[in-house]
Amino acid sequence: MMDTASLRKQFPALSQKVYGKPLVYLDSAATTLKPQSVVDRMTRFYSFECSNVHRGAHFLSDQATGYFESARQTIKEFLNASSAEEIIFTKGTTESINLVVDSYGFNFLNDGDEIVLTELEHHANLVPWQNLALKKNLKLKFISVLPNGEIDLSQMDQVITSKTKLVSFSGCSNILGTFLPVEKIVQKAKSVGAITLLDAAQLVSQKKVDVQKLDIDFLAFSAHKLFGPYGFGVLYGKKALLEKMPPYQFGGSMISEVQFDSSTYNSLPYKFESGTPHIEGAIGTEAAIHFFSSLSLEKIYQHEQLLLKTATERLKTMPEIKILGEAAEKAPIISFNLQNVHHSDVGQILDQQGVAVRAGHHCTQPFLRKIGLTGTIRASFSVYNNLEDVDRLIEGVQKAKRMLL
Repeated sequence: MMDTASLRKQFPALSQKVYGKPLVYLDSAATTLKPQSVVDRMTRFYSFECSNVHRGAHFLSDQATGYFESARQTIKEFLNASSAEEIIFTKGTTESINLVVDSYGFNFLNDGDEIVLTELEHHANLVPWQNLALKKNLKLKFISVLPNGEIDLSQMDQVITSKTKLVSFSGCSNILGTFLPVEKIVQKAKSVGAITLLDAAQLVSQKKVDVQKLDIDFLAFSAHKLFGPYGFGVLYGKKALLEKMPPYQFGGSMISEVQFDSSTYNSLPYKFESGTPHIEGAIGTEAAIHFFSSLSLEKIYQHEQLLLKTATERLKTMPEIKILGEAAEKAPIISFNLQNVHHSDVGQILDQQGVAVRAGHHCTQPFLRKIGLTGTIRASFSVYNNLEDVDRLIEGVQKAKRMLL
């Protein structure tokens, strides 16, 4: 079992009280809390190492450049990419997906081509493709979701066809916690020659992701969901694809040579990294990966599954509670509603008890609309949660039930 007590001490946020009650943080699917090691590493950069990278002719710049590129190498190893050139630094999962849409989609998809998504996608992996489809006369198709929250694999042969040119999907649903069958989807996409993009925003904190083993073409994730800083993300792309894609944004750093009437562009990965980068974001992300990698992934999984199982079973003892999605394999995410009560009202009562949950549509409005809902209460667990947090969640829901029913 995990030593949760000592782990919790590494997260300063958990030492505080909210409305006079010890904080119970159950919103890790939105963003994880930050360990002191990440805070300290970023503070050290700003305090003593602050300098721009790649272009300075002095010690601090050389030092910062070394730390910045060390982070790229660490992320390359974390994903098992074949080269650090395949690791592009972005603002987050959303920008990573938009980069692929703009640089690959606009240039290599044509009138009548089909893009396949699932009904569980976050808006970040839906709206950019919608925009592309409207502008280029492409067709969006969706793999539907079964009542238990799993995708309907029986549909794949009908949805993914010879007309499919790109399949973009989440590895783990942010609303239901469902682990999607990544290998099967990639295999089917490859069988028709389609390019694949994996939204790994929720997945990277749950399972080992090996981009070479998965044979995925693109992968996106955000540091802030992996105990790292905000505003920093990663796009992994196969080198052969990235090399033929034009730049996403233009300006400094992404150039090789500039003249008044023309420019040539830098090599990978810098071709896609215009302007002054999020240096402390890269350094903080490396610290977050070191923190995460110091833990046993197997123990993390066992611990979080225990919390998920316990919370699910206890919520089920209340007939007024409806849980959405109970896939056979899911992350420690529970979306639920209290019968005939608005999700925001329950979330507010939980907040007054010091229990932080998410209440809303979780950027999955099309899926919720399909099942007749406008939102849910979502409790999501991480390494720093314990069974006492489950107790506090249940007590808060019971209080909401007494007050609202």
